[in-house]
Amino acid sequence: MEIRNRIKSLRARAGMSQEDLAGRIYVSRQTISSWENDKTYPDVQSPLLLSEIFDVTVDSLIKEDVMTMTKTIDSGVRTMKQMAWVMVVFLLLMIAAMAWLVAQTVVWDWDLAYAVPTFVLALVLWCVALCAAVQVERIKKSHDLVTYREILSYWYGEPVDRDTEKSRRERLIPVWMKTIRFVGMMVLAAAIAYGFAMLVNRLVG
Repeated sequence: MEIRNRIKSLRARAGMSQEDLAGRIYVSRQTISSWENDKTYPDVQSPLLLSEIFDVTVDSLIKEDVMTMTKTIDSGVRTMKQMAWVMVVFLLLMIAAMAWLVAQTVVWDWDLAYAVPTFVLALVLWCVALCAAVQVERIKKSHDLVTYREILSYWYGEPVDRDTEKSRRERLIPVWMKTIRFVGMMVLAAAIAYGFAMLVNRLVG
């Protein structure tokens, strides 16, 4: 796509680094790098912000890339929706499997050896949900989405407003801390599933 070359040349002409430009349009430096290396494409609002910064028209900035950008954004939204639904459905199935596991081992007092297939099933379901969640996180990262409001805007094909206090604060959080938070959420989901299974056991028992 030509937009990557135009962004790079306009940034160089303005004497701006990737970090400088990222700060002006409220995205990460990695996002600018991804645009300039043709890894991802700007969302619907970014060309407008870029045109204001570089004092050019949006049309001259995106030109023949409009159709490709639209298709790419639509594809990203579609994939994100699919992965989000996969994550939710398989988490619910995992909860059901955990409830069934507790019923087998506690309610009916089965030997643990007979409950192993159910445990394996619950683990597989959790892994599938985790993979879907990782895919969603990759899409969020490639489109520089860090807050729930930004995700919703992207989900519905609306302009993404990154110029908010929460957005700026979220972008200051280190990657390692975000990774710990993500893993913690998945572990919490597993713990909730186990807790639900124990609750079912108490109600049934």
